[in-house]
Amino acid sequence: MRFSVVTITKNNPDGLARTEKSLKDQIFIDYDWIIIDGDKDPDNGIYDAMNKGIKRSKGDYVIFMNAGDIFSAPDILDIIAKYDADFIYGNSLGKQSKHYSRLPYGMITHHQAMVYRRDILKHLSYDERYPIAADYKLTLQFINLSYCILYINKVFCVFESGGVSEKNAKQGRMEQIQIRQELGIKAPFTPYRQWCGQIIKTSLTYFRMLRYNIKK
Repeated sequence: MRFSVVTITKNNPDGLARTEKSLKDQIFIDYDWIIIDGDKDPDNGIYDAMNKGIKRSKGDYVIFMNAGDIFSAPDILDIIAKYDADFIYGNSLGKQSKHYSRLPYGMITHHQAMVYRRDILKHLSYDERYPIAADYKLTLQFINLSYCILYINKVFCVFESGGVSEKNAKQGRMEQIQIRQELGIKAPFTPYRQWCGQIIKTSLTYFRMLRYNIKK
């Protein structure tokens, strides 16, 4: 098994260095690291850059780790490599993953904790009409094409906070509604529940960062 680790970056050399160190610390070394640098290769946004990453990937599996994101432990890729599935996902710091059947209600984990089989992913792309929730649409489409889905109850990653989805949570929820309508997926929309969930998630992230002594 070989991984393609795709890293999107722009004006974030310190974050890129943290991601590089995390990758080099991995026990499992059969991977290629694809860096899409918006300063050197201008793009139309994060999802355009991630699409470039998909096209340049050669591994059996693709995982997206943006500049500043790190693996939670040196053995994460080694653990994932022991399994064979189309879609493998785990937890991320601050968010316990949900069963994939909950996708009609929203994203089940952060994209840094999702591993996609490239043979399926290469037929898809992030829909740039959704600047916040394109990853949600792609994941729904990917799951629909997958035969084997595996959840590993481990924290895969520590993601860098302050991303566009966090800053534009309301827009992201509205885009998810549009995506479900586009794909013909019916799910009850309860804004109050989602708002409460966001508050709880933010609180858990803070306290878990204290517990793990994460330095920003």
